Amino acid sequence: MLRLALALFLLVAPNLAHATDAGWALLRGGGHVVLLRHAFVTGTTDPANFDIDNCSSQVNLSARGKQQASRIGALFAARAAPVDRVLSSRYCRCLDTARIAFEAEPQLFAPLDLLKTDPQEKAAQIAAVMKEIRDYSGSDNLVMVTHLENIVALTGISPREGEAVVVEPQGDGLKVLGRVTF
Repeated sequence: MLRLALALFLLVAPNLAHATDAGWALLRGGGHVVLLRHAFVTGTTDPANFDIDNCSSQVNLSARGKQQASRIGALFAARAAPVDRVLSSRYCRCLDTARIAFEAEPQLFAPLDLLKTDPQEKAAQIAAVMKEIRDYSGSDNLVMVTHLENIVALTGISPREGEAVVVEPQGDGLKVLGRVTF
């Protein structure tokens, strides 16, 4: 069993490294939109007493997540990947990822919150995020810190915690240009 696991890792690891290198090459050039999944958290679901304005009522970054967020920022700096703006979900795990990584206060952008269950509200959220992506024309990168289900809905990709997905508009959807794992 250990040999099988090692063999699978050896097959996947070069692909992850290539994906990360290609993603960094894009980010160094600037002008891209990055969907960043928040860093590692302490649990899996928010408690029943969830309050968007109260971090103690939410799933938050773990100690490992805080380290990962710090590493994200350090790598953006070390790889000379310029950041123009950082938009974030209002959830504390996203805000903290953005604050730690980019050492600045992110702009709150409610459409990046966890997707609503009502189909019309969900469609409106996705449309608002798509509009923001389509309207972006900066020479540096726009980073949007959000959640797994949002990135899946927008791209079909299921990123790891703290993974960045570089996208551009294409037709009615998004084209994934690259990925960066931390």
